[in-house]
Amino acid sequence: MVVPVVTGYYRYTDIWFEWHKQCGEDGEVLKAILAHDALVSPQHPLHVDGVEGVQLYIGTLKSGETRLMFSSKQVEYVRYWLHAVGLTKEPIGLPYSDCLLRLQDLRGVSPQAFKTGGELKNSVKKIEKNNKNIKKSNDPPLTFRRSSFETVRKLWQNKIGIWCSIDFESWERDHTVMTEFGWSRIHWEDNEEIREEGHIIVNEHQMYTNGTYVAENRKNYKWGQSEVVSRKEFKSRIQNMLSDLRRNDHTFLVFHDAKEDIDYMKSAMIEADLTGLSYTLPDGPSPKSGVFLVDTADLFGGLQGEGTRNRGLEQVCNQLQIKTEFLHNAGNDAHYTLEACKEMACGDSLDLQREKRWPSKTTPGTITVNIDALEKEEDASDEEGVFMSALS
Repeated sequence: MVVPVVTGYYRYTDIWFEWHKQCGEDGEVLKAILAHDALVSPQHPLHVDGVEGVQLYIGTLKSGETRLMFSSKQVEYVRYWLHAVGLTKEPIGLPYSDCLLRLQDLRGVSPQAFKTGGELKNSVKKIEKNNKNIKKSNDPPLTFRRSSFETVRKLWQNKIGIWCSIDFESWERDHTVMTEFGWSRIHWEDNEEIREEGHIIVNEHQMYTNGTYVAENRKNYKWGQSEVVSRKEFKSRIQNMLSDLRRNDHTFLVFHDAKEDIDYMKSAMIEADLTGLSYTLPDGPSPKSGVFLVDTADLFGGLQGEGTRNRGLEQVCNQLQIKTEFLHNAGNDAHYTLEACKEMACGDSLDLQREKRWPSKTTPGTITVNIDALEKEEDASDEEGVFMSALS
């Protein structure tokens, strides 16, 4: 049998309609092999070892709309398989060329597994509904965030590169006085996740304490032993870490609301070399090497459907069901930032993930979850629970 390669992607619904139009007496065979419940069967020819159900693809168009897709390799394989096992007289013809979406037609592509036929069927409907709402929104910043979300999913799930989250803390009365630095990084060896993290405190700045506007949690690092270092060593440790990270083919620096931390890195106290830091994530089957910025505020904004507003780390973690302690410790914040990134990147495609996390909470006619209203509901529910506990 011919071993096909991926040359592009076909929209799921195009395969249904176009193949059915041209198949004649083979129509019943196609109907059976493309049925939702058949596609998720372990006996289906498109079954992938280690994947429960069927693995299809979510493609993001340049407009921000999404498409549920088969890869060209899957389509080629099915048509030849049906002929090889004698279910069709000849290999079924390919859909017409305009149905093929090439990589240059897409902002990004990421795999998506569907465990049941019902889940696949519902997802087709939800994607069509979301695309109508995206057309209405005409929101370029949101389009960027949604595209970044899917690219991060694909890179993370393919275990590409090193992902290092970074956070600084400073004195609340003068932000040029940095007091702490924290990092948390993940990479993979032999398909196993390896995590390293740490927290350093500037010795000369220990007298500059917070507590009026920002919590003082310098001594409450949860993920190891804090180190107290001189200003000089503080600077050299950070510079050396960034230099080491640059030696990798793909390094992803992860921040939550990156601007302030980038300013710290550029300051005289750090003077980090940020030459070549890219705000555009790599994509395609062989992503280019480099150092790339990932912002979990952008990822969460894309997930909840907000184009410009940034939510705080605590609020993001609460909504992602990540339990936090002693925030505003640089090491802890770095840890929770990477946890938030991992939680979103390991999940389903954006629109499916949003519906699972906040079922029926998307504002009608939009792709936006009203987080403020949702949290008010949760607070009211918590208060009612406290009241009922007091009565019992």
